[in-house]
Amino acid sequence: MLSRSFTTLGLLAFGTIPATRAYTLQTTYNAGNWMSQFTVEAIADPTDGFVTYLDQGDAEAQGLYSITNNQVYIGVDHTNTYNPNGAGRNSVRLQSNQAYTHGLVIADFAYIPGNDCGSWPAFWMVGPNWPNDGEIDIIEGVNLNSYDTITLHTAAGCTPSVGSGGQSGTSTNPNTDCGAGGGYNGCSVQNNNPVGYGTPFDANGGGVYAMLWESSGIQIWNFARSAIPGDITSGNPNPSGWGTPVANFAGCNFDQYFQDMNIVFDTDFCGQWAGAVWGSSSCASINPSCNAYVASEPQSFGNLYWLVNSIKVYQ
Repeated sequence: MLSRSFTTLGLLAFGTIPATRAYTLQTTYNAGNWMSQFTVEAIADPTDGFVTYLDQGDAEAQGLYSITNNQVYIGVDHTNTYNPNGAGRNSVRLQSNQAYTHGLVIADFAYIPGNDCGSWPAFWMVGPNWPNDGEIDIIEGVNLNSYDTITLHTAAGCTPSVGSGGQSGTSTNPNTDCGAGGGYNGCSVQNNNPVGYGTPFDANGGGVYAMLWESSGIQIWNFARSAIPGDITSGNPNPSGWGTPVANFAGCNFDQYFQDMNIVFDTDFCGQWAGAVWGSSSCASINPSCNAYVASEPQSFGNLYWLVNSIKVYQ
């Protein structure tokens, strides 16, 4: 998404997957404490989307934000039509109260937003001074894209390489400064897992995204429900045994470009990405206007929600 630290117990060899070490659980976000640990942000969308982010009271009253069956539900309005020239579709944007510098973030999802024309869902982390404090997009996609796009956004000067051991994803703009275009362009890796994003991810029972952020690199893994490593389930995560990550960013001074980052969820519509590529997508054959489509097709967005089992942050 364009838009208080804890100390690691040791540094990695530069750009490599970490050797075996113990991680200590710092924070667990789940149905028991979620509402007190995340702030609902009723703000104007910084990426010019056709969206209205509700405050917590309205989001709960409209059924867009709740604790359901011991899971966290974060959805969008899929009932009402809107004026395409007016305020956008109602949605929810959340930010964690706690910020982090470094860590192992493990997010367990029962369901993530499906693939829908006009949609732009994201699970990401961002620092207080964008782009100088960085942004890490862990789950993000637009329209009917069938893949997750993992992206780093920074100030000018961070040009990562693929770390030792490689990655299973595809760098879509290799050897690119993540700060190009004022930070908006970013440097991205496409997740090639056919059940790693959207509707296929959900049909496969959901799963886990894990992000390891250290001084020497940022790695992201994606596991289907049936393939979650036992050490994650047992609460003793060991990234050195997880195999090749989807994204393996190395070769940048990460401590200079990433710090004090909060966890963010949002589901946007149209705007600077989904709207910008609308004309080149198959969605344009349904309606030439992204805003007009989102305004008039509420029934399309019943599958556009997050259902979170937990997020655990280790140091």
